[in-house]
Amino acid sequence: MIIEKELEDGFKYLEIKNAHAEAKITLQGAHIFHFKPIKKEPILWLSNLAQFKIGKAIRGGIPICFPWFGKHKLDPSLAQHGFARTSIWKLVLSEELEDNTTHIILELTSNLETKKIWNYDFTLHLAVTIGEKLDIEMTITNRDKKAFEISTALHSYFNISDIENILIEGVEGCRYFDALSKKEELQNEKLNFTEEVDRVYFNISKNIDLVDKNRTIKLEQEGSNSLVIWNPWLEKSKTMSDMEDEGYKTMVCLETANALEDSQIVGVGESHVLGVVIG
Repeated sequence: MIIEKELEDGFKYLEIKNAHAEAKITLQGAHIFHFKPIKKEPILWLSNLAQFKIGKAIRGGIPICFPWFGKHKLDPSLAQHGFARTSIWKLVLSEELEDNTTHIILELTSNLETKKIWNYDFTLHLAVTIGEKLDIEMTITNRDKKAFEISTALHSYFNISDIENILIEGVEGCRYFDALSKKEELQNEKLNFTEEVDRVYFNISKNIDLVDKNRTIKLEQEGSNSLVIWNPWLEKSKTMSDMEDEGYKTMVCLETANALEDSQIVGVGESHVLGVVIG
């Protein structure tokens, strides 16, 4: 079942329910802000102070970073993480499949507003299949007459019992850039959390495990050679108007990405696919 709903201020979202799971996806940003398998805890985390307003990014779920990740490297005055997460997307396909999963495709194309910010013609498709697992595939197609460079991410926030219970498996032996120290380091063992973490890992495994006290959330990644791991800890949480001071305890971001040196050149008429299966 797919129902289109609307909040009081005109903010639209899709509510999906089937035999396997339920999900909610906004048309602004193609933002999956809820995914819960039947009879299980929600997999995605959403801030209790998240704002659902036109032009405002949502804290939690899976924001889409495009056409750049983080700050624009030439013009830091531009919106962090690009414009896709606050643009209005179009629903171009919705279907219930024979295995009782639900498949939808949302589309964002270049227009006068996007070209004021990033002067290229493109088509962006987000294909989402909701079943026992959440299958996401973002396809970026170059419709321009020249190649362009992108850095992207599926900025996934995960719902956890407590940050001190968490281990990340699949990053062992990987080097990473630490955005806090501005240094490159090597991860010698599984990652646990005792303080703020803001890192981009490279040459990571395609399979990442988020090990919690009572469950393990698995990520199977495609088209990515980098993984962003982020938890703001207490002091940074206090600076965020859309996050409770201790919200950091029940969330961690594992972001399937093309970040920093993993940015991609997309040639004329070519496409790049970035995807993840979560379950």
